[in-house]
Amino acid sequence: MYNIIYSQNGVCASDGFFADGVSAGLKKDGAKDMAFIYSDSECEVASVFTTNKMFAAPIKHFQSMGSFKTNFILINSKNANAMTGKAGIEDINEVLRTCKDVINPIMSSTGVIGVRLPKEKIIEGAKLFDYSKRDSSSASKAIMTTDTFAKEIAFKVKLDDGSSFNIGAIAKGAGMINPAMATMLCFITTDAAVPKNEMQEALDEVTKTTFNAISVDGDTSTNDTVLLLANKKSEAYDKEAFKEALFKVMHFLALEMVRDGEGATKLVTYKVTGAKDDREAEVVAKALSDSLLVKTALFGEDPNWGRIASTVGASGVECSEETLKISFDNLCVYDRGKLYFDEEMEKKCAIVMQHKKFTISCDLGIGEGSFKAYGCDLGYEYVKINADYRT
Repeated sequence: MYNIIYSQNGVCASDGFFADGVSAGLKKDGAKDMAFIYSDSECEVASVFTTNKMFAAPIKHFQSMGSFKTNFILINSKNANAMTGKAGIEDINEVLRTCKDVINPIMSSTGVIGVRLPKEKIIEGAKLFDYSKRDSSSASKAIMTTDTFAKEIAFKVKLDDGSSFNIGAIAKGAGMINPAMATMLCFITTDAAVPKNEMQEALDEVTKTTFNAISVDGDTSTNDTVLLLANKKSEAYDKEAFKEALFKVMHFLALEMVRDGEGATKLVTYKVTGAKDDREAEVVAKALSDSLLVKTALFGEDPNWGRIASTVGASGVECSEETLKISFDNLCVYDRGKLYFDEEMEKKCAIVMQHKKFTISCDLGIGEGSFKAYGCDLGYEYVKINADYRT
């Protein structure tokens, strides 16, 4: 058995990890725009990247390194270094060559696509890094783009034998978020003595039900990255405990991204059960979280359950109006051909939709498959933010 306890200090919660954010002049008004994560000993690294075929230069650079250990990540916001060709990778090499006393440094970027890195500013900004700083909050603010709040989390895991390990993370993400790795960066650190192959296995598995289960607008970016670093300094490890703690970290941050969706006012869970199998349940849940008609109904607080039924039917999975059941939280509006959506029920459902968080449930009544996806509404502010993004 084990006990997972909420902790503090994000990516700096684990022994031997340091982080901070600085201003290099990439953003206006002196806002922080560069961050680092540093370990005083080398780390195993596991990764998951975007499914977008237009990989950004930082991902290409990482993949060119083969199997390696590292102790340093440099992150910049405002510029994605995507669609910049070989020059984008050369810029990364030039920047990383100036980072002293680090092992196989990694670079990660987020921001505007199609613009070369302002490498002189980044090189000067890196000179401001103090590797003795343990300010996860500062680092999390520096990697934000359209985010309205910083995102970080940490846990301590106590094992039955008295040993313990830590895991923590920072992340950014608010727009261009789709369940195919969202537009996001996430950096996870742990001092658990986790084997390299089990790190990657756990990261791949947990990504499916966290970052690959959220949607803000149905778009997938070029830079989406999750990196997991383990320096093993605690010498403690339990496979089951580690995977559960990793899920807690990634699930929390995934929901924070949806809650912070550009212009969003609602965080909605789409719970699909009774599908032929888990894969078909996933297809339905993601179709609901992606549907523009469903999103706009959420924004208008309109319990238009017909849009839910229509999206289920259009998803292409096995389903039928004779077996389908739809509920808003615990309010059933349609049950296998029986309609309960009268005037009184509509008022009750409208009240549910005024909440900041609620669940839309669909039981397909076909089999045992199930999946949860997470989404938000889509309103005027989203259009305003993205119409102005480059300015």
